[in-house]
Amino acid sequence: MNSEKRTEIFKRFRAANPHPTTELEYTTPFELLIAVILSAQATDVSVNKAMRKLYPVANTPAQIFALGVDGLIPYIQSIGLYRTKAKNIIETCRLLLSKHDGQVPRSSEELQALPGVGRKTANVIMNTAFGYAAIAVDTHIFRVSNRTNIAPGKNVEEVERKLMKLVPEEFRMDAHHWLILHGRYTCVARTPKCWNCMIADLCEYKNKTPMPAKGV
Repeated sequence: MNSEKRTEIFKRFRAANPHPTTELEYTTPFELLIAVILSAQATDVSVNKAMRKLYPVANTPAQIFALGVDGLIPYIQSIGLYRTKAKNIIETCRLLLSKHDGQVPRSSEELQALPGVGRKTANVIMNTAFGYAAIAVDTHIFRVSNRTNIAPGKNVEEVERKLMKLVPEEFRMDAHHWLILHGRYTCVARTPKCWNCMIADLCEYKNKTPMPAKGV
């Protein structure tokens, strides 16, 4: 895909959604961190439902740490892998209190040192909570990047490197959100909705469903 196509794609994304953000509900970097840890292999809808019950009770590292694993589980047991996630969250809270004065660190390396936080989660926090032009490659972004040919790669690390290199700088801050939303609602996994896609004429997907004829 050439740079002109890529630029036009992101211009259209921006025109349709000038201020994109995560669909996870949060008010502080810590709340976002916990929500993103829980969102692995889970939907944002399910995480938001759980957080609406948890955060009024405990929404700081000290408060959640005080719950302990057994106290946290009832709030998150509707989410997949909840036992492992509960252990990771309690240990993350302990480390935030002991090493970071209860604050979420602002570096990718320090974030990735927390249990349950990988590169993708760290990039979400860096971008969404702290305003860095980081791109977190999840399954949606990986699929859209490869299917459209915006930034094809064999693994998430390669796709991330290409996106950071190829997405024009003016769009880099919001690219993460546009690509996720496009993959979640239009360029879906099984049968992409090419007939309802704002970038169908620019996309290089080889098996696009044809656009409906005018007047149909």
